[in-house]
Amino acid sequence: MSKRPQWVAFGAVVLLVLVLMNLPDSVVARTKLAISSLFLPLFGLVGSAHQLAGDGVKAMVPRATLLHDLDTLRQENQTLHLELARAQALEDENRRLRQIVGWQQVSPWQFRPCHIIARDTADWWSTVRVDAGSRDGVRRGLPIVTAEGLVGRLETVGVTASDVVLVGDPKCRVSVIVRETGESGVLTTLSGGVLDHRLADLTHLPRNSLLRPGMTVYTSGMGGVFPAGIPVGTIVDSRSVGYGLYSEARVRLAADTSRLREVLVLLP
Repeated sequence: MSKRPQWVAFGAVVLLVLVLMNLPDSVVARTKLAISSLFLPLFGLVGSAHQLAGDGVKAMVPRATLLHDLDTLRQENQTLHLELARAQALEDENRRLRQIVGWQQVSPWQFRPCHIIARDTADWWSTVRVDAGSRDGVRRGLPIVTAEGLVGRLETVGVTASDVVLVGDPKCRVSVIVRETGESGVLTTLSGGVLDHRLADLTHLPRNSLLRPGMTVYTSGMGGVFPAGIPVGTIVDSRSVGYGLYSEARVRLAADTSRLREVLVLLP
């Protein structure tokens, strides 16, 4: 009894073969195509499985190699960050130097460029040190400027370095003039302190002063130290003092001494 299904299946196969042999060629070709299309998805699935297995074997990289590659990428990332920071610093320096050179081209004075190399922590807002000395042709009292305006003057000159006393220090009084009104006065000490190191007092103004916020202040050339026409700053406000006998004002300095990197010595 168990062999009967096998004989039935065998007889069906033989009958199918005989039928196919007696069919026309065109019908046989279409039949083969239909049968093969039934098995194509199975063949494709088997091929994909073999490919995935091969890719999985290739993707199995040792952990030590992965850690080494990760360390290498981290080092390269740090190097790129350092190079980017250095490039940005060089770009900032070039921009500042271009501004200085641009101002020099339209100014009648001669300049000696130099770098700020140190600051005194006890007098942070009063003095800086530059890398220019007597061997570079500079001397005590020469003005120090930037593209924005007046910075100060040389106080102590060495062979290779010099100290600069900044505008706003009592040792660096500046005779100035207000462009819009023609009023003159003396720029003395800082009035903002550590809260705003760019505010300085303007004294010796007439009692009927016409100063207004935003007016521009330049060196007058009457002090004997600073040539006339150097930008100093702008008026912030003014007030009457001494029971109305004279006026004073506050000036916002044009040059931000906290951001100084390069400066110019005005040569006579």
